[in-house]
Amino acid sequence: MKIVHFSDEHRRKHYEFFRNMSQPHFNICSRVDISRLLPVLKKRHLRFTPTIVYCVARAANDIPAFRQRIRGEQVVEHEVAHPSFTVLTEISEVFSFCTVTYQSGYSAFSREALSRIEAMQQRPSMEDEKGRDDYLYLSAFPWVSFTSVQHAMHYDPVDSVPRIAWGKFFEETGKTWLPLSVQAHHGLVDGRHMGRFFENIQFLLSQPEIFL
Repeated sequence: MKIVHFSDEHRRKHYEFFRNMSQPHFNICSRVDISRLLPVLKKRHLRFTPTIVYCVARAANDIPAFRQRIRGEQVVEHEVAHPSFTVLTEISEVFSFCTVTYQSGYSAFSREALSRIEAMQQRPSMEDEKGRDDYLYLSAFPWVSFTSVQHAMHYDPVDSVPRIAWGKFFEETGKTWLPLSVQAHHGLVDGRHMGRFFENIQFLLSQPEIFL
């Protein structure tokens, strides 16, 4: 982890402008093409949730702004941000958080994710480790092909952890599409970063052989 100093004056003004807003987050909802991913997963008997979590985490970690967090008067940048995602439980009608250490290798990540999912289904938790902000908060809405999402969150103290959600995939124009929503603190993440994130994840989803 390192402390970020905005040496560019305009970049610093941009950060201060949005940091002082009462609601500094912005959200972009779009869709990504998973037409090539699904048959590969089916052929190799691989699970969808660990795979999409891996792709989201890999795409986000490639962008420094998605690893930056506001701590008091400082901005810090983590070397790695780890996905904390929602899973359905077997003992309650509401979800559990499930945190997995991000690893660049898909196989190792997927094995840990499946183990953690099984554990959280039996012993659900709503707790993150106190003092940590090196997370990516992820949510699944498999019942709805949404076009917008609004997340519950704290604004005081400041919360600068990105929130990424996906919905029910659907068929259109001969392709399979996955709704994808990305929310982030505008003082750290700008539209250019959002665009790069969507480019990153679409690249992975269109060429799953790269990481599988």
